[in-house]
Amino acid sequence: TLALLKPDIYADPITVADVHAQLPAAGLELVRSRRVHWTPRDAGRFYAEHKGKFFYDRLTSYMTSGPFLAMILHTTDQHDGGDAITRWREMIGPTHPVKAQVVAPTSLRGQFGLTDTRNSFHGSDSIETAVRELDFFFP
Repeated sequence: TLALLKPDIYADPITVADVHAQLPAAGLELVRSRRVHWTPRDAGRFYAEHKGKFFYDRLTSYMTSGPFLAMILHTTDQHDGGDAITRWREMIGPTHPVKAQVVAPTSLRGQFGLTDTRNSFHGSDSIETAVRELDFFFP
């Protein structure tokens, strides 16, 4: 699956190291990563499906505010249940940090997410989306 550590999280090397350290316990392994710093055009291409929505400008502005980390994650054989998409999404928690703080307080968004836009992490939501997103970052 594709995992993103968005600009606010990537700016803190201690948090990045902590996230990496938590991957094995979730049955996930980092396959490849890449530091990315988007232009507005890059963000517009990736988030094209959201163009015209009320949060689009905030989201693209946030994602171009600094570098972030794109990662390819896959499951390890030592962990039972779930694919990489499911495991990463469970690890990061609900999209909205306020909800994450209530229903999944130990999730990454529950710990580090700030707002609906500045929620610190991204994870593909389906196999089809993962294929498209992985191709975008790792052609």
